[in-house]
Amino acid sequence: MTPLCEHCGENVKKINQQVSVMRKEIKNLRQTLDSAVRAHRKHLMSLQTAVSKIDLTGNDKKDCTPSSPSLSAQDALEQGKIRTVPIGYMSSCFSVKNGTPRQPTICGTSRAQLRIQQSVFNNPEHALVGLEQYSHVWIIFLFHKNGHLSYKAKVKPPRLNGQRVGVYSTRSPHRPNSLGLTLAKLDKIQGDTLHLSGIDMIAGTPVLDIKPYIPEYDSPHTRTVLDSQQHESHQDLPTVSENKETSSLNFDLDQDAQFKLEDSRNDKDKDEGLYLRGKSETCVSLTHSQTAGAQLFLPRETVSLLKEVESFVNKDETLPPDCKSKNSVSDDVKTEPPALIMDWPCYDGDSSTTIADWIREPLVSSLDVHFTPHAQKQLEEFLPAHLSEPSDCERPRFKFLRSPEEAAAAIRGVLSADPRSVYRRTQCRDRLFFFTLDTADITCWFGQGFAEVLQVRPAGSQRPKDPF
Repeated sequence: MTPLCEHCGENVKKINQQVSVMRKEIKNLRQTLDSAVRAHRKHLMSLQTAVSKIDLTGNDKKDCTPSSPSLSAQDALEQGKIRTVPIGYMSSCFSVKNGTPRQPTICGTSRAQLRIQQSVFNNPEHALVGLEQYSHVWIIFLFHKNGHLSYKAKVKPPRLNGQRVGVYSTRSPHRPNSLGLTLAKLDKIQGDTLHLSGIDMIAGTPVLDIKPYIPEYDSPHTRTVLDSQQHESHQDLPTVSENKETSSLNFDLDQDAQFKLEDSRNDKDKDEGLYLRGKSETCVSLTHSQTAGAQLFLPRETVSLLKEVESFVNKDETLPPDCKSKNSVSDDVKTEPPALIMDWPCYDGDSSTTIADWIREPLVSSLDVHFTPHAQKQLEEFLPAHLSEPSDCERPRFKFLRSPEEAAAAIRGVLSADPRSVYRRTQCRDRLFFFTLDTADITCWFGQGFAEVLQVRPAGSQRPKDPF
């Protein structure tokens, strides 16, 4: 090795030692910073606790139960005080509030992704096992872009065009607790990521929880339909009737729910009720002393047993008299009396749903949406998401939307519901309206009963000062 090479080797060794020392120093600084942050938070919490115990006059509050570091998690939960931890943050085709649908059903082609944070679960994908069996999910989230955190008892929904109603009769984001609820379509699950469509959340929305959508539980209409189907299926079951001349079986509900067996061939035994688990006779009957015609829903096992009894009766009647006398009391039916069956909770007419009239017939009507030829041409320049094209291609590309046609449907969905606020609708009628969808900036204007898309440009491009 030449002297020059030896000198270079020594320099490299010194540099490696310095890098190692710098790494240790950085590690120590991080630990010191973390300790300072924890101490600062603890100090702030103690100050908040002290302030919450003292009113403006300087007197201690007697009935105050603030949440303090000493308050256990169980006590805080019982008092309704919890510290929310987002399980993930939404990655959406809507980047800003302006132009984002107010409800998920307005724009069914809108798409988003939700990745479960590893800070919540060590293996986030484990928490999603089984969720792929559902087509829709409830997303509980926070309205994190509300701006000023003020709220009022009465609000002005855009569909009411300025009229006031109570905040709890609306889905306004400005509420005492800024919680949002969305029913989204679950397209697929890849590892720890959910691919959703039909959403109304902007990018960066903190998600608090995910729950599967189950129509049998969540939709009163579905529950009513299932109940009616259940009732019809019970009515189709065979019944048992008492008739000396026929062998048909008809069941009526006894007042004391006791299943009694009568001897159809011996008049003196008709007044003596025998349980079904007693000796079998030629025909069985369930008497109802007060309410005639009330049908009893029976399980399948009981129905099959009754069919066997009926077949036995029919067979017994075809035998000679000598055989009848021998076989009439020889066999025992070993079975318990059937119990009253409640397979499905019964829902009466009150299960039907009603909503406010202004939801079905809003004061703001739906708008027709048109594209100018120039805007249509610009939209067709966008490449679909995940399309295998050269990376150096100059054409703009969508991040979520799968085709220009899907983007056009999303734009129509957003604009047909008139996303403008009441102020813009009444005071800024002649102003252009801008919103962002995926990677495209949309420029449009509104006329009487319609909206027209003027321009579709890649997001981040400078908007023209004057329209076309």
